[in-house]
Amino acid sequence: MDTTLIHPDLRFNSYGSYLRRRFGCRVSKVNVDGGFTCPNRDGSRGVDGCIYCDNRSFSPGTIGETIPIERQMQEGMAYHRTRLKSEKFIVYFQKYSNTYAPVDRLRDLYYRALDHPDVVGISVGTRPDCLSDEALALLEEIARERYVCLELGLQSVDEDILRWLNRCHDFIEYRSALERAAGRGFDICTHLIHGFPGETSESFRKTAKIISSLPVDSLKIHQLHAVRGTVLAEMYFRGEFVPLSHQQYVADVCDFLELLPPRITVQRLYGSAPLAIRVAPTWDLKNNRMWYSIVHELKRRGTWQGSVLQPDGRRVAL
Repeated sequence: MDTTLIHPDLRFNSYGSYLRRRFGCRVSKVNVDGGFTCPNRDGSRGVDGCIYCDNRSFSPGTIGETIPIERQMQEGMAYHRTRLKSEKFIVYFQKYSNTYAPVDRLRDLYYRALDHPDVVGISVGTRPDCLSDEALALLEEIARERYVCLELGLQSVDEDILRWLNRCHDFIEYRSALERAAGRGFDICTHLIHGFPGETSESFRKTAKIISSLPVDSLKIHQLHAVRGTVLAEMYFRGEFVPLSHQQYVADVCDFLELLPPRITVQRLYGSAPLAIRVAPTWDLKNNRMWYSIVHELKRRGTWQGSVLQPDGRRVAL
């Protein structure tokens, strides 16, 4: 097993390190809102959205950018240049389902983002049920010349959990979307959440094994957390959602990483929400402390990403 991709200090294959290897400099993702909506809100699949989705960020009847993406990019790049000394950027179409529009509109937005000389590529967040053949062909076209990452929201491999979340798609649709997207020359990232009621540490480890068998290039993982104005927050106040402790979440994520092949890059290991709207969990940890609590646990264990994948169970030396 190739462990050369594992960052010796972080003990996993971080996405930031991958981008530095690929582009030879510090690369940051700049979030933009392309004015998209979601089939789980506009009535195509549902109208209420996922139970954790912040309804206040949704403007009914408003389709199209409220702020031109060029201005959003300019502000985001200035922030990352100052904060992280970033030299190049990936424009991340993040909010809602960013392939959920006619292909002509997608083409206009994507190529406008790529027009900036310091942009090396785009990252497009979407749902498995929003990938038309035309959208996939467009991403494949762009990937011939520029970097492209398709980010597919899955959240769980468990069908009961997907129904509980009101995702309005199932794991079979995710697998189908993944198979249709694979082999087209762009990276594929999958989003997962951990901490659902009834989900166990063992089932999360099984998720790691399932994801590892799929054509996934990178992962985002975060804890299930509730923000004000969501169905999940109401469930928390009624005692129907009890979040994981920080200690349990860190332990489960480390278990997950130990089962994840080093070829898969890790984009995110936790989620955060502004304090003003955060409901639960209230771990009260700054982003870097949350990140390093996982790193420190791996070091304490003497393990790393993929360290228990040998057929005989032996840990592979770094």
